[in-house]
Amino acid sequence: MYKNKITQALLLGAGFAMASTAALAANVPAGTELAATQEIVRGNGTEVATIDPHKSQGVPESHVIRDLLEGLVNQDADGNTTPGVAESWETADNKTFTFHLRKDAKWSNGDPVTAGDFVYSFQRAVDPATASPYAWYMEYTKMKNAKDIVAGKKDKSELGVKAVDDHTLVVELDAAVPYFVMMMGHTTVKPVHKATVEKFGDKWTKPENFVGNGAYVVDKWVVNERLVLKRNEQYWDNENTTLNKVTFLPIENQVAEMNRFLSGEINISYDVPVEHFKRLKKEHPESLSVVGNLCTYYYIFNTKKAPFDDVRVRKAISYAIDRNIVSDAIMGQGQKPAYFLTPEITSGFNPVMPEYGQMTQKERDEEAARLLAEAGYGKDNPLKFNLLYNTSENHKKVAVALGSMWKKTLGLDVTLENQEWKTYLSSKDSGDFEVARAGWCGDYNEASSFLTLMKSNNTTGGIHYDSKAYDEIIDKALSSTSEEERNALYLEAEALMAKDMPIAPIYQYVKSRLLSPKVGGFPANNPEEKIYSKDLYIIK
Repeated sequence: MYKNKITQALLLGAGFAMASTAALAANVPAGTELAATQEIVRGNGTEVATIDPHKSQGVPESHVIRDLLEGLVNQDADGNTTPGVAESWETADNKTFTFHLRKDAKWSNGDPVTAGDFVYSFQRAVDPATASPYAWYMEYTKMKNAKDIVAGKKDKSELGVKAVDDHTLVVELDAAVPYFVMMMGHTTVKPVHKATVEKFGDKWTKPENFVGNGAYVVDKWVVNERLVLKRNEQYWDNENTTLNKVTFLPIENQVAEMNRFLSGEINISYDVPVEHFKRLKKEHPESLSVVGNLCTYYYIFNTKKAPFDDVRVRKAISYAIDRNIVSDAIMGQGQKPAYFLTPEITSGFNPVMPEYGQMTQKERDEEAARLLAEAGYGKDNPLKFNLLYNTSENHKKVAVALGSMWKKTLGLDVTLENQEWKTYLSSKDSGDFEVARAGWCGDYNEASSFLTLMKSNNTTGGIHYDSKAYDEIIDKALSSTSEEERNALYLEAEALMAKDMPIAPIYQYVKSRLLSPKVGGFPANNPEEKIYSKDLYIIK
């Protein structure tokens, strides 16, 4: 039997901190002098598409939702799973999980957070009527009947989740998933307030309607300008929350964001302009944060559209990317060239370099030219295609550089097309593209978080690949109770992608940002970059 043992220690620790330093929250080190004004401003990259957890699919959205809604579990600064609404849990077989909810958890309107709220929310996430872009994630948790419900074959009421009482939630799976609790930290499995959602429909997220159970609630939302959060006084751990106000700014231009940081307007930036990285490292080393990140940057091919239904064309385009130039010269912040989807820092993952990754760039270029000629393209019949990317100066720099590489090496004629985030997501998911920029950050720290992305029922990635052979490998891996067998199958899946090339991996991320030295509690060692504003504070 597996039991959570953290709760008692956390509660005792909080009690001690409150008794010894009444002015400080439990996570603030003794002796720390806090600033009189506890407010923070965070750059968030772009305007969020939604703050509804069951309709969200992006990193900017998750940053905000993490502050507004609390799921069964959270993470600490090192990425370890910690109690959220559930203060403990147990399982005897990794197929049936019982979560014990804390009795002091409340919604921002004062209603108690109950096991029934999670039943409603999980059912809403799999309900085809919700059209959640992350419904596939619910399938991969292996919750009983989730797959059939998403497919419209069973009613949402048949999902394997039930409230034994207000504070006991039981989740049944179709197969053993040893990392299931870890998966419960994701945005898609956060709860929503049933009465509010049913009363206001899609407008429930407006500031005047919003009801949440996280450390903060929505205060003001000016689209394309700022999203302001204020403390949720009903939050169960409000006395250990230090920041009173959190402001997210949707700044897509990294230079503009940098300038606003350097002027003192922003405490945490979303990104760093690549062309200023070396200068910032020299002139502002105390503010430059570079940490490992569980993410991969890649281009995706729409294999349903000619000529990208030809693997020779896909391989030619991928091979002709000089990944070392991208990672070292264009990005230059510690990124690593990528030849497979799953990052090397993923827990338990030991990748095998595919054959094309072992070639020199000259050899890859020569093979690319040969493949393209074999597919019928050359000087007399140049390949032309559109490259879609979401608005961002850094994405543009990569796209321009790759377009130049392809032109020089293969004579390709590439048209760059940028779209704002929400439109880009719609275009990519619906298949309205030829080649598109993409990136993926792990939803949990296990290889399946990346490899399930390319299953054919995954609208984010796999629908454009649609490989039955790949699906079979992943299905077999997810049903295996042997970690050794799973890892062998994960390597087999990566090898098949290298053969079929539905995507062109480009680099493994590091996360570079500007971080004020006055920000305390920042989780620099969290590989999934799960930042909870409730754990941050401003130092005097």
